[in-house]
Amino acid sequence: MARPERKREEREEVEYNERLVAVNRVAKVVKGGRRFGFAALVVVGDGRGRIGHGHAKAREVPDAIRKATDQAKRTMIRVALREGRTIHHDVVGRYGAGHVHLRTAPAGTGIIAGGPMRAIFEAIGIQDVVAKAVGTSNPYNMVNATFAALQAMESPKSVAARRGKKVSDIVANRDVRMKEAKVVEGAEATGAEAQETASADQAAE
Repeated sequence: MARPERKREEREEVEYNERLVAVNRVAKVVKGGRRFGFAALVVVGDGRGRIGHGHAKAREVPDAIRKATDQAKRTMIRVALREGRTIHHDVVGRYGAGHVHLRTAPAGTGIIAGGPMRAIFEAIGIQDVVAKAVGTSNPYNMVNATFAALQAMESPKSVAARRGKKVSDIVANRDVRMKEAKVVEGAEATGAEAQETASADQAAE
């Protein structure tokens, strides 16, 4: 009796967004001189909330990038995104001398960030965010600080589960606080403009 043929399920391969953040030339001192190589820092994301970073060394640049990419794929984390385009709330990340501020942004804002942080946001799939790095410009510290901020971020669903409330209550409180913050920022900006106008009038007199 012939056995029925089993259909093999074809697994869809995930397309990863790979971003090369930095490449450095390194040297290892050995007996007889120095042995030169290259160190690569890479971030890898799937564009839907998963992101990872890797750092590796090799004698040649392509080998270092390949090893760093493989490491990044093995250490990927999942980040909850708001509407699939921005972060849920403002957050601060620290790692060593790295200090970054991430702020949520309305649709159409785009990625306002530079250097390593822009590479991370593009790889993870964030479309609207405002980010600022304070202090060091070392790409390794900036990447680690950004990942610390992303790991510290919580979604309304996880907060509601922890506090025993409904997701709608958490979202409503978040929207109210965001509106209050905007009102305060607007008032401060208006006060600053008024002071500048008064100072200009006094100088003219």
